[in-house]
Amino acid sequence: MQPYIFPYIGYFQLMNAVDTFVVYDNIEYTKKGWINRNRILVNGKDEYITLPLKKGSDFLQIKDRYLADGWEVERKKLLNKIVGSYRKAPCFSEAFPVIEKALIFEDNNLFNFNFNSLRLVKEYLEIKTNFVVSSSISIDHSLKSQNKVIEICKALKAVQYINPIGGVELYNKEVFQQEGMELSFLKTNTITYPQYQNKDFVPFLSMIDVMMFNEIETVKDYLVKSFTLK
Repeated sequence: MQPYIFPYIGYFQLMNAVDTFVVYDNIEYTKKGWINRNRILVNGKDEYITLPLKKGSDFLQIKDRYLADGWEVERKKLLNKIVGSYRKAPCFSEAFPVIEKALIFEDNNLFNFNFNSLRLVKEYLEIKTNFVVSSSISIDHSLKSQNKVIEICKALKAVQYINPIGGVELYNKEVFQQEGMELSFLKTNTITYPQYQNKDFVPFLSMIDVMMFNEIETVKDYLVKSFTLK
């Protein structure tokens, strides 16, 4: 998976469901994805939060991108926005220190910054899965998409590869079977919880929202019970 910033709960369901979770650092950064932005609840509606990046070539890999020089100022604004949106949420006092610690991390490298935030949320939720950084795996890293995934799986001696449901269009079960592996797709079930007095639940927000409105034990239940494998 790419190193998203505070991704939605399905990302952590996947992380919790596997033995080894590979985080890409050596693939191209994609614009308008979830690597440096996500959505939180602001005044009852979804609103983007974004990590500003230094300008760079569209062909740079994630590990070669950096937060903007003005990040220190923007970080204060972002923290204030999160506090303003969630300070009255029932689990703010437990969840906010994790978010704050992630955002004040003193490394402006985009991969390192996001990887650290994933690690902190992983520890908060007591997920035991092993992390592996993609560039540390001995394969031909010029490979793309399905071919690269298969080589990573083979290098790690995997017998099963699990991908989010969106990968149905990208990966072929028969090809994986030919390589001696089972391919499965994880689909997050409908998850709802009170978001203040909102009449209409706003789904698939950043994990920040889930952590702010749900006790840790409830989130742990979501991780193991609220998805299906296909």
